Amino acid sequence: MKADLHARAAACALDIARDLRVPSDVTASLSDRAAHTLCHGLAGTALLHACLAEAEPGSAKTAAAHWDAAARLLGKAPPDGMHTGPGALAASLIIGTGYLAPHDPHQALLPRATAWLSARAAALARHHFHRAARAEATPWAVYDAIKGLTGIGRVLLAAHTRGHGAEAEPGLNAALTALTHMILASTGTRPGWWLPATLHPPTVRIPSSGAATTGLAHGIAGPLALLATAHRAGHTVPGQNDAIHTAAQWLLTWQTPQRTWPPHVSGTALDDGPSGTTTRITGRTTAWCYGTPGIAAALTGATHALGLPALNRTAAAAMASLAARSPDHWDTEGTALCHGSAGILQSALRLSCRPLVDMAAHATLLGATTARPHGFLTGRAGTALTLADLGGLLSAGPTATWDCLLLLS
Repeated sequence: MKADLHARAAACALDIARDLRVPSDVTASLSDRAAHTLCHGLAGTALLHACLAEAEPGSAKTAAAHWDAAARLLGKAPPDGMHTGPGALAASLIIGTGYLAPHDPHQALLPRATAWLSARAAALARHHFHRAARAEATPWAVYDAIKGLTGIGRVLLAAHTRGHGAEAEPGLNAALTALTHMILASTGTRPGWWLPATLHPPTVRIPSSGAATTGLAHGIAGPLALLATAHRAGHTVPGQNDAIHTAAQWLLTWQTPQRTWPPHVSGTALDDGPSGTTTRITGRTTAWCYGTPGIAAALTGATHALGLPALNRTAAAAMASLAARSPDHWDTEGTALCHGSAGILQSALRLSCRPLVDMAAHATLLGATTARPHGFLTGRAGTALTLADLGGLLSAGPTATWDCLLLLS
């Protein structure tokens, strides 16, 4: 049964990749703003094809065609994290070329791509400290995994590991320093990443007392994951250990009796404390972006960094609790990485939660062929990468595997 599941996953991944060979097919239904991106467009499909270079003949050339098309379509897109704008192409190149031959011509682009991301991280860190000096909170877009220091910092760590330390180190140190400062800059009951309601995105429903967000994509689990991963790789700044411990303990404090986490904790709840909180949890609690899989991965990383077994026990129990729920009761949407079953599957693979791997794999295979968006974070490219990983199609050689973009490695 296990071999059959892996074979089906491999076959489905290759089918999706073959369906996404032609760049113009990927961009046909996308806006000009989305066509180049990692989350929706060509930077994401390029990454898929690069990662399949050993398994699928011609994939390296296909990846090159997608990167070249993404560069042409990038135009004057503003800097905006690692999923859109120049950072998307830079992140895709830095991670994707790890799966290609050392003589591939795209390897020569990495110093420039790394330097761009490093400068972006330094600018965001300066923005954080400028706001902090005026006692202003740090918005998601400065610190999170999608637009901010957490995601960019993880790609810079990957670039450093791949031998581009001179370009990566200034931005990586800036990211670690700013995130450490943010975590340790608590005010009374409000942690350093708490934001007033007016500074949360307008699409997110937040109480008038503001909120501190928990999850891996936009909450404290993301900075925790980066700080822990950097610690294990030997990259530390003053206060980093304390920040890892502070963030991890905060997540333990706000875990629910159902062994999950609220997507955010309101200012009122922070003031009252966990024992006084009776508000019903709304929002995603089982997806990679906000829910148990991402938070459990961050806590597991903190365990390895600081040697705190209680964090690992909490993470394992949370994943086991999720595995005890039928996929029909997950609050996921579709098969994609961010909101869907593929994000649960990849998290379960990394955390070695076998029952959850099987459940999430079946759910992902069931819907993968009918999914329509094409990109990495929200579409079929990311789903195919997860299935390729499960199916054993990906090279074991890269020092930074593709799911570091999800803060899972």
